[in-house]
Amino acid sequence: MKFPAGLPIGESWIEAPSTAPVIFPYDGTPVADAPVGDVAIARTALDSALAVRETVGRLPSYLRRKVLQDVHSAMLAERDAFVDLLVLETGKPLVDCRVEIDRTLLTLETSAEEVARLHGETVPLDLLPSGEGLQGFWVRKPIGVVIGITGFNYPLLLAAHKIAPAFAAGCPIIVKPAPQTPLATLWLAHLMRSALADAGVPSSALQVVTGGPEVGATLTTDPRIGAVSFTGSAAVGHRIARDAAPTKVLLELGSNSALVVAADADLDAAADAIVRGGYYASGQACISVQRVIAVESVREPLLEKLGARLPEVVVGDPRDPETRVSALINPASTDRVRQWVGDAVHAGGSIAYEAPGDVLGPIVLTDVPDGLQAWDEEIFGPVIAVRSVPDVDSALRAVNDTRYGLHASVFTSSLDTAFAAIDRLDVGGVVINDVPGFRSDVMPYGGVKDSGTGREGPRFAIEELTTTRMAIIRPRP
Repeated sequence: MKFPAGLPIGESWIEAPSTAPVIFPYDGTPVADAPVGDVAIARTALDSALAVRETVGRLPSYLRRKVLQDVHSAMLAERDAFVDLLVLETGKPLVDCRVEIDRTLLTLETSAEEVARLHGETVPLDLLPSGEGLQGFWVRKPIGVVIGITGFNYPLLLAAHKIAPAFAAGCPIIVKPAPQTPLATLWLAHLMRSALADAGVPSSALQVVTGGPEVGATLTTDPRIGAVSFTGSAAVGHRIARDAAPTKVLLELGSNSALVVAADADLDAAADAIVRGGYYASGQACISVQRVIAVESVREPLLEKLGARLPEVVVGDPRDPETRVSALINPASTDRVRQWVGDAVHAGGSIAYEAPGDVLGPIVLTDVPDGLQAWDEEIFGPVIAVRSVPDVDSALRAVNDTRYGLHASVFTSSLDTAFAAIDRLDVGGVVINDVPGFRSDVMPYGGVKDSGTGREGPRFAIEELTTTRMAIIRPRP
């Protein structure tokens, strides 16, 4: 880690009132002491961001693009060190942390490119006689100060999803990372603020405030801000949306993503996707496979193929390149997942597979009844639940029978089934013949229902963080 001590507030790094250890989830050893902010620092950050709002909003396109390109180059040079830090502070397997840094780099690069595409258009105003002779057009303007709040599972990528589009749109941003995983975000902030300084842009364009819920409430309820972009649980997202009103709020919330296996599916491909999609990041991903809904005729052969594949999933130290599942973010999360699994079994479900060992490894549940958290809610651990239904029509209805709606996937050989799924599934993204967790950072990513509002992905997030301004001119004779 190569960044100053303290928190990046205003034009410098200031000392935090306290620190807290960041813990390596796999063995409980300390990684580093992280600064912990408070309400007073949050208010200082707000005042600093508001002070540079007009300056940042008027930065020329070439300068905004150059800053993001410079951050991309600086991070690329430190790629391996960032990966190592992510493994330590998140406990995610090395392979998943490598994917995270690559996606972060893509987000920075694409956001820089999108600066050139941020424009409005002219419109005809003479569709009524009263508009004859008028000139009309609209432009996009920055929405103002953005508050970005991120989750622990992909701390660097989620921070980049907030920071890069906000700056590309001309908005100052204050980021509040998850308390468990602030280090990579602080390092990213250092790289960004260095690039800002080199370009002659106020460092207050990007600030980071750590701390507890009171810090988040101070940031998100200030009536002077333009937007809040939050990634986390549905319960917290709902509270932020209520408390922040009428400020615009973008929410990327939870899910219990479903994977449908039709009777005509390639079962080997489906089993592979379930293993890859259910257990990457140790199951701590909002679009990991949680509910597998198989047509009855392929249920047993699918379970057999899963049983043959699951012993291949290596459980252990996340620093090992072969590891695919490791410890969850903290012991409380592990205890909660075990409790949900126990509740499912007690209510009539069965454990078809459970990896041995001290670390919570892959688990396959079958026939979990409705009303159980392991089926209805986001388990956020290495657990999938398999259920069978009579036909594809029933499967699609089962996918929709949830309060969530982020991503879903369908394995089928039929174009009719594929297009029926795309048409009928009430989710933000439908993936055919791949994992529901297949996410392109250049696509409009987000959910419906309790999975959130708004869309991420540089182009779409930039649009979310701008407002349209209409202009009408009546030329003088």
